[in-house]
Amino acid sequence: MRSRIPFFAVLSVPLLWAGIAAGQSSGPVRVSLDDAIKLALQHNHTLLAARVTIQESQAEEITANLRPDPVLGADAQFLPLFQPTQANANYFDQNAQFDIGLSYLFERGRKRQHRLQAAKDTTAVTTSQVADNERALTFLVASDFVNVQLAESTLALAEQDLKSFQNTVDISNIRYKDGDMSEADLLKIKLQLLQFQTDLSQAQLARVQALIMLRQSLGFESVTADYDVAGELDYQPVRAKRDDLESLAIQQRPDLRAAVQGVTAAQSQYELQRAIGKRDITGTADYSHTGGTSGISLFASMPLPIFDRNQGEIARTRYAITQFQETQKSAQEQVLTDVVNAYEGLETNDQIIQLYRGGYLDEAQQSRDISEYAYKRGAASLLDFLDAERSYRAVQLAYRQSLAAYQLAVEQLREAVGTRSLP
Repeated sequence: MRSRIPFFAVLSVPLLWAGIAAGQSSGPVRVSLDDAIKLALQHNHTLLAARVTIQESQAEEITANLRPDPVLGADAQFLPLFQPTQANANYFDQNAQFDIGLSYLFERGRKRQHRLQAAKDTTAVTTSQVADNERALTFLVASDFVNVQLAESTLALAEQDLKSFQNTVDISNIRYKDGDMSEADLLKIKLQLLQFQTDLSQAQLARVQALIMLRQSLGFESVTADYDVAGELDYQPVRAKRDDLESLAIQQRPDLRAAVQGVTAAQSQYELQRAIGKRDITGTADYSHTGGTSGISLFASMPLPIFDRNQGEIARTRYAITQFQETQKSAQEQVLTDVVNAYEGLETNDQIIQLYRGGYLDEAQQSRDISEYAYKRGAASLLDFLDAERSYRAVQLAYRQSLAAYQLAVEQLREAVGTRSLP
C-alpha cells in the first residue's frame, strides 16, 4: 500500500529551508569597498540628478533635428456682411475672393545637420562631466569607507587597551589591600582608567558618525541602518611608476575628456553660426478664386543679407574655440599636477608606514609589556608603567592613522588617474 505524506509535512520543508536561510543571513549587512562604490553609483541622489542632464541633452538633440513646419494660410475677401441680401451663389462666385495657400521655409547651409551635430557634441560633453561626477563620488565613498575602517580599528584598540588596563586596576586593588601599594598610586591608576574609558566613548561616537557619513554617500535606502563595512585597515603597496600614471591619467580622466570635447563642441557651434548666416528661402503656393476664375500663384522670398549676416555670433563662436582650447590645456596641466601631488603623497605616507613596520610598533609593544611585567611584580615604578602605557597607545593610534592616511593617498591617486585599476 502506497504511503501518503501529510500535506503539512510538505509545507514544512520549504519553511524549514527558509528558516535556515534566514538564520544564515541574520546580522547586519557587511559592505565591501567595491560594493559600496556600486551602491553609491546606483543610489546616490546627487549623481542621479546629474545623470538626468544627459537625458535632457539628448532631448535637445530631438529638437535640433526637427524640420520647419509648413504654414497653411487662407482668406476670404469682399464678403457681403453689411449687405446680406446679396449673399447668393452668384455673388460668391463672381464678386467674392477666396485664397488658400501653403508656405514652407527652405533652410540653406545645412542648418538642421549643424544643429544636430552641435547638440550631439554638447551631449558628449555632458556625458563626460557626469562621468567626472562619478569619479568624484567614488573618491568620496572610498574616503568615507576608510574613515569607517579607521574608526573601527581605533574602537578595537580602545576596547583592547581598556580591557588590559582594567586588569592592571584589578591587580592594583589587590596590591593596595595587601599593603604593597599606596593609596596615592592607586588613585593615579584609577584616574588613568578614566582616560581609557573616555577614549572608548569617543571611538564609539566616531564609528557611528563615520557610518552615517558613508550611508549618506551610498544613499540611505541602499543599506539598512545597522549595516557595517567588510575588511580592515591594511597595507597594500603600490608599485606603479609616475610616468605610467601620468600617461594613464591623460587617457582616463573624464574632466580632461570633457575639455577636449568642449573644443569640438565649440567648433560645431561656429559652423552652426556660419550656417545661420546664410539666409533661408520661403516658398509659397496659393490657390485663388475671384471673379469666377480660379488660379495658382507661386511666390518666393529671401531676406537680403546686406546688414545682418550673423557676423557677431560668428565672431563670438570663433573666439570661443580659442577659449576652449586654452581650457583644454589648463585641464591637462591640472591632471598632471593632480597625479604628481597624489603620487608624492603616496610615497611619503608609504615611508611613514615603513617606519612603523620597521621596528617602532614592536618596540612600543615590548616596552609596554616589559613595564607592565615589572610593575605587577614591584620592579618598576608607577610613573614608568603609565608612561610606557601612554607611549604604546600613542604609537598604536598613530600607526592606525598612518594606515588610514596611506589608504586615502591610494584613493587620491586613483582619483587623480581616473581609474581604480592602477598599473
